[in-house]
Amino acid sequence: MIPVLKEKFKDSKIIVLHIDKSFPVNDVPVLYSEEPAQVQAFLEKELPEIDSSMIKIIEWRPSMNFYKEKYVKLLSQTVEFIKRREAEKRTTAVFGKRWIANFFKNLKIINRTVLYKTADVPVIVTGSGPGLETAIPLINKVQDNCIIIAASSSILALSKNGISADIVIATDGGSWALRHVYPMFRTCTDSSLAVNLCAALPSQCADKPFLILNDGSLWQNIILHELELPSVIIPQRGTVTASAVELAIVLTGGGVFLAGADLSVRDIRTHVRPYSFDYLFSCSADRFSPFYSKSFFRSAQMKDGGSMDIYAAWFKNQLELWPKRIFSVAAGGGIFKNAVPFKQENKKKEGLFKSVNVKGSPGKFCERALSAIYSAMKNPEYAGSIKNELTPLLFPGKKEVTEKEMETALLETIKTGDVNV
Repeated sequence: MIPVLKEKFKDSKIIVLHIDKSFPVNDVPVLYSEEPAQVQAFLEKELPEIDSSMIKIIEWRPSMNFYKEKYVKLLSQTVEFIKRREAEKRTTAVFGKRWIANFFKNLKIINRTVLYKTADVPVIVTGSGPGLETAIPLINKVQDNCIIIAASSSILALSKNGISADIVIATDGGSWALRHVYPMFRTCTDSSLAVNLCAALPSQCADKPFLILNDGSLWQNIILHELELPSVIIPQRGTVTASAVELAIVLTGGGVFLAGADLSVRDIRTHVRPYSFDYLFSCSADRFSPFYSKSFFRSAQMKDGGSMDIYAAWFKNQLELWPKRIFSVAAGGGIFKNAVPFKQENKKKEGLFKSVNVKGSPGKFCERALSAIYSAMKNPEYAGSIKNELTPLLFPGKKEVTEKEMETALLETIKTGDVNV
């Protein structure tokens, strides 16, 4: 079939997924495996920027009769990849311009950045799932002997129990995410802020040292290089928990323990208590629509939405690729059911992070960043890649964009975000 498909669809890319090496394939990328981690890694490598609506699966159904469960497993992994890509596409279409506006807006509030040393200190990553409540007593006991990386949505629950995070991580570009960040200023006075610059951040973050998470895109690399801002490459995964785990692996060679990374709904409980959005339900509740009824409908919406299932499936597959040192702090359901005892050792975490002042004036960063992007778009070596990265963000659904259209859209998007350039 491959020669026929190449002839009929000359501009299409063909990749092959096989279970059995008895079927040799030449001239096109091929994978012989049905293992989830290998399938997902192969598809991400071969289809990095392709629109999910343009992906077509051609099956040879007699394979199902012979390979049975292996065939179904391979097919389901392929469908799961397309679903995740479709979810990312929908998010990009809605939030693309906001991400760009946030990025340039946040450049103006970076006064200090974080330099780090790697160590073998254990790391606890906290999410805002219901399972965090089970783990909090243990975290309270060991917080002096580990690094705590806390998703911003878990800060309120941690601070309520006397726990201060070493690093608060924020990656959500929506304006509602600000509600999660505000408790940090009251309780995490010594914390560093690990952040993708596309995230929504309040101006108060200017007082925090930034550990910048660079998603690896060319346009971000060009800007951060121009401004001499140190960063660590952490790809965007759609869930802050994944970003936090990848950051933990970069920072330490020790164990990584997760708490509150449920990625699931427990009865009518969707998050740890207290949670930043609880007030939305409690303040609007009345005898016709009580708090528990609102919680019930909210949990049902989250289940029906399916996004947590997509990310939970990705997480399970990714665990096979990550080092075998990622565990759960406490058994609490979700995707990490089995706890591994946390060994409390006298590991020193002092001196691992150093705050340094940025070079140059943050007030000029936006102007310099735009100038760097404009120059790169005029360079044939970079122009194509930058347009491919920025077009889905600024022009969702559009294929071809001129350099002038790109420059105009960038400037308008930045001005809409109230950024002076």
